[in-house]
Amino acid sequence: MWIFGRKGPSGFSACSTAMEVAQGIDGSGLTAIVTGASSGIGTETTKVLASCGVHVIMAIRNVESGKKVKETIIKEIPDAKIDVMVLDLSSMASVRKFASEYNSSGLPLNLLINNAGVMATPFMLSQDNIELQFATNHLGHFLLTNLLLDNMKNTARENQKEGRIVNVSSHGHHFAYGEGIRFDKINDSSSYNTIRAYGQSKLANILHANELSRRFKEEGVQITANSLHPGAIATNLMRHHGFIQGAVNWVGKYFLKNIPQGAATTCYVALHPQVKGVSGEYFSDSNIAKPSSLAADADLAKKLWDFSLNLTDPK
Repeated sequence: MWIFGRKGPSGFSACSTAMEVAQGIDGSGLTAIVTGASSGIGTETTKVLASCGVHVIMAIRNVESGKKVKETIIKEIPDAKIDVMVLDLSSMASVRKFASEYNSSGLPLNLLINNAGVMATPFMLSQDNIELQFATNHLGHFLLTNLLLDNMKNTARENQKEGRIVNVSSHGHHFAYGEGIRFDKINDSSSYNTIRAYGQSKLANILHANELSRRFKEEGVQITANSLHPGAIATNLMRHHGFIQGAVNWVGKYFLKNIPQGAATTCYVALHPQVKGVSGEYFSDSNIAKPSSLAADADLAKKLWDFSLNLTDPK
């Protein structure tokens, strides 16, 4: 169990914090986008990256909330370079607007951290009429990544620095529907299950990273793509299940990771020299881990890629 803090091959454990895994790393000259950066591990990731000298763009829905987070971080780290931009991952129009504005800004892009997500929501459709968890957790990030890829490739080529894409998945991917991705039932409300739909979206995060990695290797692009499980953390993700959220908050301080520990694996995969050249892997507790058999299915990853391309096609 994580509470015993057993270190893995990386030298880090589930008890390691984001600041600890990033200690001594110079990220100056790097630019990162962090989605969902206004709360939880997204905020901690932003703070730690900024403390290493990374220029961080907080991609969030609520700009006012983001500005408050930015002010709080700058009080602690006066020379932090942080900007706030609007992004609603459940809206393809918002994703396209964000990517267009970012690409037009002239900013380079070294790190893309696809962190934002919703969990176990009641059945709802996104603005584009797609089941909300799949739309937000996977499809929004899939579209965002594709729209920013040229920028990342140019940045890697011009700076001769490896670009890194980090998809924050979850151990919850093990609880996806039996077939993994229900391609013909994405919007089927009659058989919808909140936890399995969440698992499906988190499985999609891993498959997305794996297929990206395969394509990068094929193209010879100096960009890596990996996925990770941040750990069981007491955040507000379970807000749609009041009783469970209450129980989690009550026992969380004894059995769950705190937020600095929860952001550690993200910061490790995004910044650490040990991960240089490592791609298509799944990490947990700042070490390479083994995902489900479905998550390692290359054919499923390719099928999801084509399916996602079709859903995000502006037609």
